[in-house]
Amino acid sequence: MASQPYYKQNRLKQLRAFCHAARSGSITKAAQRLFISQPAVSLQIQALERELACALFERRGPNIRLTQAGRALLEIALPLVDGIDSIGEDFASELGQLDSGEINVAAGESTILYLLPEPLKTFAQTYPGIRIKLHNVTGQDGMTMLRADDADFAVGSMLEVPDDVVYYPIVKYKTMLITPLAHPLAQKKPGRLRLKDIGPYGLILPPRHLATWRIVDTVFRQQNVEYSVSLEAGGWEVIKKYVEVGLGISIVTDICLTGNENVSKVSLQRYFPDRSYGVVVRKKKYQSAAVRQFLEILAPGIIDAFSTETSP
Repeated sequence: MASQPYYKQNRLKQLRAFCHAARSGSITKAAQRLFISQPAVSLQIQALERELACALFERRGPNIRLTQAGRALLEIALPLVDGIDSIGEDFASELGQLDSGEINVAAGESTILYLLPEPLKTFAQTYPGIRIKLHNVTGQDGMTMLRADDADFAVGSMLEVPDDVVYYPIVKYKTMLITPLAHPLAQKKPGRLRLKDIGPYGLILPPRHLATWRIVDTVFRQQNVEYSVSLEAGGWEVIKKYVEVGLGISIVTDICLTGNENVSKVSLQRYFPDRSYGVVVRKKKYQSAAVRQFLEILAPGIIDAFSTETSP
């Protein structure tokens, strides 16, 4: 039997070099991830371009950017490369021997603190050989990690869903006003509390660039109610503590309320819609066996729900 042409024998190497360069936006980073030299990555990509008779990248000094042809090839090649790279892990999973691998999860602090502990515990007990890396990042940074393949998936709340990802809500939480126990608003019944009652008191909110501030601002503007922010603090645990000691009041998602806080809680469901938290994956992203098992623990049935939109 005649051997395959040289270019076909090396096509996987070429596609792997291309995909890593495309996802990272850098020949240097691709070389680091593949544990080969930078010239070797460049040669693999150049060989692929010669074979396909088109430019896959626009090159501007050290920076590279996909051409239209490059974007089209990435859509086809990335799931194939990911699938081949994960074949050993998938085969072990089919045999019930999933005892190695790694999962990278991008999530915000509230998700890591309140939503993920139990699923993580269950997964770690079931698959002790799988390494889990939690990346505590904002939503925007999580999207950057997804697009660069630095995270397998993200978990959190999304207000707007970009075209290149799929968002699957798994839980919903209500919006609550929390105040010190002796605060005047603590005596208000949920149906009697109005936004204009909150306006005169200084709010403690997460940093301005996060979604909570934008949601609060939108609702108050829609109701033509003025408000003020007296303190900006990162993290729900910090905010709850500052409310407890009387530094202000806050509007929070009740994902962070465990029942152990010394604060008064009043529902704001009348004004704020429930806020969902869910899983975000990149479209046409191949998910390893370890990732699929974790997602099924986190939200049973989620893989079937994702399959039509994320399959190659």
